[in-house]
Amino acid sequence: MLRSISESEVARVLTYERLIPAMERTLAAFSAGQAIQPVRSILTVEEGQRFLGVMPAVTPDGMGAKLVCFYPKNAGSDVPTHLATIMLFETETGLPLAVLDGRLITEMRTAAVSAAVTRHLAPPNTKVLALLGSGVQAHAHLTALRQVCHFDEVRIWSRNSEHAQRFAAQHGIRAMDLEDAVRGADVVVTATSSREPVLRGDWLKAGAHVNAIGACLPTWRELDDAALTGNTLIVDSREAALKESGDVILSRATIFAEAGEIFAGTHTAVRGSTTVFKSLGLAVEDLAAARLVYDAVTAA
Repeated sequence: MLRSISESEVARVLTYERLIPAMERTLAAFSAGQAIQPVRSILTVEEGQRFLGVMPAVTPDGMGAKLVCFYPKNAGSDVPTHLATIMLFETETGLPLAVLDGRLITEMRTAAVSAAVTRHLAPPNTKVLALLGSGVQAHAHLTALRQVCHFDEVRIWSRNSEHAQRFAAQHGIRAMDLEDAVRGADVVVTATSSREPVLRGDWLKAGAHVNAIGACLPTWRELDDAALTGNTLIVDSREAALKESGDVILSRATIFAEAGEIFAGTHTAVRGSTTVFKSLGLAVEDLAAARLVYDAVTAA
C-alpha cells in the first residue's frame, strides 16, 4: 500500500546521528558511479521569484524523484521559501512505496551533508563557527555541525539585524557585523538569499573551512572570487556545479573533488589548506533520507 508520510512523521524519526553517515555513504556511491542522476531541471515560473525543480534519481537503495518549489518571493511570509514532495519507489520492482513531505528532509539532508564534509575538512581544534544568514539553514547547520565539532564560540550575521539578534538570543550565541563574524572563524556557513557576494576571501582565516549553501542559480553568488580561486573547492556534483552554481561558474574556480571522493578517500585535501564546499543538493541525498524515514516509519 502506498504510504503518505507527513512532516511530523519525518521529524519524529529522522536524526542527524543517522543522517550524517547516510549522506557520506550516499555521496561516496554517487561519485563512484553507482547512481543514475541527471542534473535537476528547473522551470522558471517567475524570473527570480518562483521556480519548480524536478530531481529524479535511481540508486541501489531507492528510486524516485523530488519536486521542489523554490519561491524566494515567500521570504518574510508564513510560507517557506522551499517546499517539496518526494516520491519513493522500490528500485528492483518499480513498486511505489511512499509519498513524503520533503521540506524537512531537504532542510536536514542539506545540513547533514555540510556536517559530513566539515568532519573531514575542518581544521584541527576547531573552536569558532560563523553563520551568515539567520533562516532555516542557519538553524539546521548549527544543530548538524554541533554533531561533528565542539565550538567554543558561535557568531551570527544577517542582513536583517533584528533577525540576527533574535537568533543569537534563542541559541545563546553572538550577533556580529559581517566582517567581524568571519575573521578568525574556523568554520563559516553562508546560508543567505543573496544574489551578490557577501563573503570576501581576504576575510578568511588560513585553513578555515566554508560551507556555501545559498546561490543555487548560475547567475547568483554568495562568495567573491578570492574565496574560491586559490582555495580547495569541493562540490557535491561536478556536473551540477558547472551548470547551476554562479559561485563556481563566474569565478572560473578549479574544482578539486566531489564530496563523495573525499568520503571515499580517493581525494585528500592538503592539510592546512583553506577549503570551500559548494553545496547544491542532489536527488540521491533526498532519496537516501526518504528511505531512512520510510524504513523507520514502516518498522514502527
